[in-house]
Amino acid sequence: MRILGIDPGSRTTGFGVIDVTGSAMSMVAAGCVRSIAEDFPSRLKIVYDGVLEVVNEYLPDEMAVEQVFVQKNADSALKLGQARGAAICAGLSRDLPIHEYAARRVKQALVGKGGADKYQVQHMVKILLNVRAELPLDASDALAVAMCHAHYRQTRERLAGSIP
Repeated sequence: MRILGIDPGSRTTGFGVIDVTGSAMSMVAAGCVRSIAEDFPSRLKIVYDGVLEVVNEYLPDEMAVEQVFVQKNADSALKLGQARGAAICAGLSRDLPIHEYAARRVKQALVGKGGADKYQVQHMVKILLNVRAELPLDASDALAVAMCHAHYRQTRERLAGSIP
């Protein structure tokens, strides 16, 4: 099973691709789609095109996306939601099943605390995937989303197998 994780952003969208065999996970690729355009519609196109390029190159079986977290700035939340939509549409254009996870759930699954910071998440991602190279925070967040989905997917499969 190959899973693409996405940490959406209107300026930087992180992506992480993992392979899952049984309970073992390994990193295939990770990086960022950087939207350097000034106008917002062009940034959305860059997100869409960048995620589509990742999908076409790595051929994931499923896609997991972090949900929008709204704090104080509604305008930022709206822009983030639109970037998230562009990334989701890229996956849907290749008929990928899309799964969504709240940031707190991702952090809980990897670190054990829903309030963990990005550096704690990055640290656990590197340990669990045995990554020695530097990872941008957005890329490690995307890998965390993919890993969270792998954990929840395995749990759902086990539970489904235990029901007579």
